[in-house]
Amino acid sequence: MTIPAALHAALARPPSLTIALSGGIDSLTLSAGAAKVRGAAGVTLCHAVSPAVPAAATARVKDFAAVWDLPLKLVDAGEFADPAYRANPVNRCYFCKSNLYGTLARMGPLVAAGTNTDDLSDYRPGLQAAAEHGVLHPFVEAQMSKSDVRTLARALGLGDLAELPAAPCLASRIETGLRVEPADLAVIDRVETLLREVMGNITLRCRRLRGGWVVELDPLVYEGLSAQKRAAILTQVRRATDDGRAVDLRAYSRGSAFVHH
Repeated sequence: MTIPAALHAALARPPSLTIALSGGIDSLTLSAGAAKVRGAAGVTLCHAVSPAVPAAATARVKDFAAVWDLPLKLVDAGEFADPAYRANPVNRCYFCKSNLYGTLARMGPLVAAGTNTDDLSDYRPGLQAAAEHGVLHPFVEAQMSKSDVRTLARALGLGDLAELPAAPCLASRIETGLRVEPADLAVIDRVETLLREVMGNITLRCRRLRGGWVVELDPLVYEGLSAQKRAAILTQVRRATDDGRAVDLRAYSRGSAFVHH
């Protein structure tokens, strides 16, 4: 398939390229595109293994690297040793990405991320960290939106991966100001994995809020659930959290764990 000319140029230009591969559709598509442009020897994939990264994402990254025959390095970005990150301020993502990009920069001088133009309209503290570390954004250079990325993913033969819903790191499910605890992240991953096995690869979030646990489902899916089905989901989540905290179910609302103080 033909890589868009502007993206081809952005991927071909650097003398070396290390891609920060989260396991989401953006970074997977960027990696596949880079492999097409540069060949397997011209790309290094780096994936941060962390309590904040879903186990399914790490498994997806390993499978992808094997299928595409690309070198993969698994790293500990070290964010859990950073008190500023663990305190979970409004700009928590800045501290996470600072640790990640600092780690990756020691492995390869030119790091690329899967940022697309849609990301530029959101509050993304991680983009400040990216700028400070000289991270490249080939999709932005090529003026590609999320929709463009999904179209490219399909053209590159990524199959069902092209339809992956957006899935920020698990720490984004914890209400601003609540300390990021690995035990809470494990519960979040367990609940989301359990529900996806039953409901498929829909948009859903398990959030840890001050009032307890809240599970958010794609609004259309949520509205279509009978009272009996909602009750059954709540029972499953209570069993999975098993900590006595309140559990609620509602429609998905973007950024609902993000609170200004």
